[in-house]
Amino acid sequence: MRKYYCSENGYVEHERWVPHCWVDVECPDREDLGFMLDDLGIPSSFLTSISDNDERPRIEHEGDWSLTIIRIPMRDTVGDVPFITVPLGIVSNNEVMLTLCYHYTELLPDFINHTRCKGIEITETSDFILRIIHSASYWYLTYLKEINHTVQEGEKKLRKAIRNEDLLGLMKLQNTLVYFNTAIRGDESLFGKIRHVYQKSYDTDLMEDVEIEMQQAENTVDVYNDILESIMDSYASVISNNVNAIMKKMTAVSVVLMVPTLVASFYGMNVEISYGNHWWVFFAIIGGSMLTAVLLYFILRRANWF
Repeated sequence: MRKYYCSENGYVEHERWVPHCWVDVECPDREDLGFMLDDLGIPSSFLTSISDNDERPRIEHEGDWSLTIIRIPMRDTVGDVPFITVPLGIVSNNEVMLTLCYHYTELLPDFINHTRCKGIEITETSDFILRIIHSASYWYLTYLKEINHTVQEGEKKLRKAIRNEDLLGLMKLQNTLVYFNTAIRGDESLFGKIRHVYQKSYDTDLMEDVEIEMQQAENTVDVYNDILESIMDSYASVISNNVNAIMKKMTAVSVVLMVPTLVASFYGMNVEISYGNHWWVFFAIIGGSMLTAVLLYFILRRANWF
């Protein structure tokens, strides 16, 4: 699906493509691919690079075409982790400005609404790239707040009862933070390249704002990752202590029951025993073994085995 926007006090949607407008393509079909390759003449290698979900942020050139790939966050409703990062390609030349993403995300619609609310007009390619990165940093922070809330709820559940489902949920969030950390560091690496490629054509104040936002997102990821690691380590220790306590109690119970079992084994053999013909011998044996078991119980309880 593709849409066309022109910067007129914010991005306004148009019915058809005109030079210098922004073409937004998400989840392209054959018609969209044909439009990009045949009508606009975008190099096919650019489309192939953007389609790779593992593509790293970078800037490259082919002829008069320029490709900038950044990693943006998105909510994952299909996979195991709640949030992932995907590549967003920004392709441009003298007349074309196009963004291509093979996933539907919340970032681009929010970016368009933001430009309309603020009345932002974007004429330079470098400023467009910086504002997209700025929007990505905003969504990183938004999703990180959701992750923090989920961690707090998961910790409350673990305090009541330690369940594998809750621990696995925290582990998935930890995987998400790894994805975010890698993507943010990759996006930050573009700042130096933008300065080199576009030199003085970019907005220096905007560049500083974007760097601050991305640094804040990186610091937030590091803090939340440390918190999650601490929680996982703490509950791993709790689980280990619980297992040790259970094994300790089971050992104590085995020791207490060992005496009656041993006595019963000895007197259960088919041999002659002293006083075997007296009626009180059976009760004496039972009473003596039970008394010994009770004494062992109090001894072990005094040693905090129960």
